[in-house]
Amino acid sequence: MTYGFHLHLHVNGKRGVDLLHDPHINKGTAFTEMERDALGLRGLLPPRVSTLEQQVSRVLENIHRKPSDIEKFIYLVALQDRQETLFYRVVMDNIEEMMPIIYTPTVGQGCMEFGHIFRRPRGLYLSFKNKGRFREILTNWPYHDVRIIVVTDGERILGLGDLGANGMGIPVGKLSLYTACAGVHPTQCLPIMLDCGTNNKTLLNDPLYIGHPAERLRGEAYDELVEEFFLAVKEIFPKACIQLEDFGNANAFRLLNRYKDRACMFDDDIQGTGAVALAGLYSALRITGNRLTDHKFLFLGAGEAGIGIGDLIVTGLMAEGMPESEAKRRCWYMDINGLIVKSRTDLAPHHLPFAHDHAFIGDFRQAVEAIAPTAIIGVSGAPGMFSRPVVEAMARMNRRPIIFALSNPTSKSECTAVDAYTWSEGRAVYASGSPFEPVTYKGKTFVPGQSNNSYIFPGVGLGVITSEASRVTEEMFFAAAKTLAGMVTEEEYAMGRIYPRLGRIREVSIAIGAAVAEVAFRRGLTKMNRPDDLVKHVKAKMYDPTYVEYIPKS
Repeated sequence: MTYGFHLHLHVNGKRGVDLLHDPHINKGTAFTEMERDALGLRGLLPPRVSTLEQQVSRVLENIHRKPSDIEKFIYLVALQDRQETLFYRVVMDNIEEMMPIIYTPTVGQGCMEFGHIFRRPRGLYLSFKNKGRFREILTNWPYHDVRIIVVTDGERILGLGDLGANGMGIPVGKLSLYTACAGVHPTQCLPIMLDCGTNNKTLLNDPLYIGHPAERLRGEAYDELVEEFFLAVKEIFPKACIQLEDFGNANAFRLLNRYKDRACMFDDDIQGTGAVALAGLYSALRITGNRLTDHKFLFLGAGEAGIGIGDLIVTGLMAEGMPESEAKRRCWYMDINGLIVKSRTDLAPHHLPFAHDHAFIGDFRQAVEAIAPTAIIGVSGAPGMFSRPVVEAMARMNRRPIIFALSNPTSKSECTAVDAYTWSEGRAVYASGSPFEPVTYKGKTFVPGQSNNSYIFPGVGLGVITSEASRVTEEMFFAAAKTLAGMVTEEEYAMGRIYPRLGRIREVSIAIGAAVAEVAFRRGLTKMNRPDDLVKHVKAKMYDPTYVEYIPKS
């Protein structure tokens, strides 16, 4: 056989059933006649050779037969575990249909049922029971050129709370989007669950729960576990960027501040959410016809997402010449206990920069009347809080009120698209965290924007990877927000969109990747020489799911 080296190069020496069980190289019925003979597959597959396009059609037919989104989710996860190239071809070619299934909102239900629908492990589990062995466990991962790690401790999954080790569905889903939206190769992606226990009593009493049934670590023991994780990653995967995902408020801000100057890392709930929301606001300005400095923002929710958005809004306001103190005065917050003001004694450290001199107000509608914001931004996980009186008040005070109901999943949204457009008489500039169908009001159809972090984090990660940046900075997220806002076309604006169609997500990720890489080169955050054409450089690094010919044609 003259093609032995070629086979070893592409299929890692695997043959027969072993090859079919490796999702990275399995082509299923698409193996050619020559490949079937050379690789010991003859008889293990149905006789007829399929094309990738035929396989995609079969997958779509099966998906459309499924009676619910969670069943579609289970089917697609199984496909990813079985035949990865086909999975990504299906997702990338049908991104608007598939993203709500593989990620928000269906992934929330997938996490809640994770222990009960568990099929095959994906990623690594670093448990407090294995403290002191994280470096060893990381070496068990079969792929060595890891560039993106998404890690969670499962304490604050979407708006669903503490799901413990069941939260592994989030890193897996996020990394699927890195590949589908930004072309990061699947073997460069590593999902990690940092199992620190859970305080969810239902899970602790569930015999099918997949994590250790123990209460959450806190304090020094927790910090030691996180420190071991960061040190182990630095040693085993020195080129990896670490994305923190769905950590609780008590830890997220601390960990970001502790590690942002020590490691190549970021927190998507704080910085990614901030960037996608700021991009939506910049887009909204083209509809409202004024500048960011003309606006005042009232947030419902003062956790990671809310503070992350506020911090980046302050950056934007300062970029337009506003002093920092005044910029912070433009951002007001209300949490579960009421308006965040200086007189309160129960504030967390991340609240203090936005605690203003004002009388305390306990009711959100009253706060809207008193603060008179031009925009309300919901990141509370409290459904229905943007009530009809609230939206009508915003419409009374503003010609084009900005209403962002960003909580996930759909069941947690502060108001629906129908409510926002109807109650504002079609004048609201609306965005949500989860997708809503287009709304027709008085003969005009509005397409609500989805403020989805997938517009931001894949492109940021792509830019970090392709520039080999040593750090991820706030400037990169500001550049990502400005780039995303600039991608919305006039046609999309005419439909009420403030974000590009999801079908353009790879185009968006390329532009953001180039913008982020530009920051890395300009700020000296990489040892690479700057390519002459950054866009071309970024595009050249992107994975495209097509089948490799394992046997060269004679």
